Amino acid sequence: MNNNTSQKSIIGQRFRGFLPVVVDVETAGFNANTDALLEIACIPVIYDENGKFVPGKAYHAHINPFEGANLDRRSLDFTGIDPFNPMRMAMAENEKDALKRIFKALNEVRRDQQCTHCVLVGHNAHFDLSFLKAAIARTSTKNQNPFHSFSVFDTVTLSAVTFGQTVLAKACIQAGIAFDGKEAHSALYDTQKTAELFCYILNNCTTYIPTN
Repeated sequence: MNNNTSQKSIIGQRFRGFLPVVVDVETAGFNANTDALLEIACIPVIYDENGKFVPGKAYHAHINPFEGANLDRRSLDFTGIDPFNPMRMAMAENEKDALKRIFKALNEVRRDQQCTHCVLVGHNAHFDLSFLKAAIARTSTKNQNPFHSFSVFDTVTLSAVTFGQTVLAKACIQAGIAFDGKEAHSALYDTQKTAELFCYILNNCTTYIPTN
């Protein structure tokens, strides 16, 4: 086995066939079945040549609200997203196209890293998973979906254990990771920071040696 193949297989061994993928969604409310999914970003975590867990390539989409979706004004004011901003509408995709494109890319990474499933990593991960699963049901993309249906890795829990913090910004600061509050509530930015935090925790936790 060459070194490149050996490095790739470590992810599969370390997480029992799971490829960790950090996910963040921005939404127009808290109800996954009725409120619009407006933005999604996904970053797989991989193992580099230096023996460290690192964020991989980011996959990101602005998404048009599905037909009949609820748009809660308080949520939009909180995230700062205007679904009908002309610049945003020019680059936004419908849910099905966005999910199929991102799932295709994640499945390629999953196979390359010799993993059987992706597992969602998130800050309050079940919130992100609930919106992802609702969008999958609406778009009939279950067959393309690479994610485990219920298992997650939650950085809220990991941050509480590691730093005594549950807020993403505060946990990042404790880890020495720069965090710009003005950039927060962008799915891509929050995913990048959550991925950096997750990798920091993995790289600094008690050494784990995979066994067959």
